[in-house]
Amino acid sequence: MKEKGKIKLGISIGDPNGIGCEVALRTFEDSRMLDFCTPILFASNKTISQQKNDLNINISFNGIRDAAQAIDGKINVVNVWKESPKTEFGQATQEGGSYAIKSLRAAVNALKSGKIDVLVTAPINKNNIQSEDFNFPGHTDFLAQELEGESLMFMVTDTLRVGLMTDHIAVKDVAQSITPKLIRDKVGIMEKSLKMDFGIRRPKIAVLGINPHSGDNGTIGEEDEKILKPTIQELSKDGTLVFGPYSADSFFGSNTHQNFDAILAAYHDQGLIPFKTLSFGKGVNFTAGLEKVRTSPDHGTAYEIAGKGQADASSFKEAVFAAIQVFKNRGEYIALNKNPLQKQKTKKAS
Repeated sequence: MKEKGKIKLGISIGDPNGIGCEVALRTFEDSRMLDFCTPILFASNKTISQQKNDLNINISFNGIRDAAQAIDGKINVVNVWKESPKTEFGQATQEGGSYAIKSLRAAVNALKSGKIDVLVTAPINKNNIQSEDFNFPGHTDFLAQELEGESLMFMVTDTLRVGLMTDHIAVKDVAQSITPKLIRDKVGIMEKSLKMDFGIRRPKIAVLGINPHSGDNGTIGEEDEKILKPTIQELSKDGTLVFGPYSADSFFGSNTHQNFDAILAAYHDQGLIPFKTLSFGKGVNFTAGLEKVRTSPDHGTAYEIAGKGQADASSFKEAVFAAIQVFKNRGEYIALNKNPLQKQKTKKAS
């Protein structure tokens, strides 16, 4: 747990032609945010100056060469590059993608070396980031390679948490990708995260079915009967409070989700469509299961409004608060589990 100084919050700026810089800068345009953390943006003085001028954002910042030089009470910008890349708001350019990756790599290196405590990533374009030395469908997959642990894409708000069994893969590949091992692994990561990162002692997890109506007893596909149900039953016998599979079409509409601490969806859109419908603008994408804390807003680059000063920073601000809270919760959990005397006192108190 951090004892001295504010939490150092690293920010990768995402695609400079999208709204990433805008939502990050607008978040800290409110100087009260500096009471909660020390923001460190990975970009360059020139890039941030241009963005704030183009978007009429009233901030001042402290340019530094290395994240270790960050000053509390200020917005800090690490000069990752010296040149002035051309900003083309609303355009998915190869240059924009290359600078998004430069920012991300520098931020992740600082996270790994302990120069920042947590990372909030602004949106990237999954197409223009691809190159010979960067071939990942998104942040989660890259972070899973760079950081220790097994990752879970976990969309969260104060009242709703949805994790993904499979994330950025084609729908045609979903069923064959879901194996008993994958189910056990993802449920295990989710259960541990709920305890460690969200302070829930005995989390209840719901699993959504793979096929319509969870296969209707094998009538619409056999995966739910042969793979999901037996694995869920096995996990339940081992003491995990996991239930399902539930038919996804009525699960959220009937408010069944309110009976659980988290929901594990079989694939990307099955989980994210209801999550974003219920929580858009307030949701946070959290990469659970890794040794370090990373969050991001629940939206993309939003090229259609980039450079127009119309971006809503609410989700980015929520991502900042979520990263800070998870970091604190995780520190307390680790400290508590390292100290058996403290554990005993807590038991007696409860």
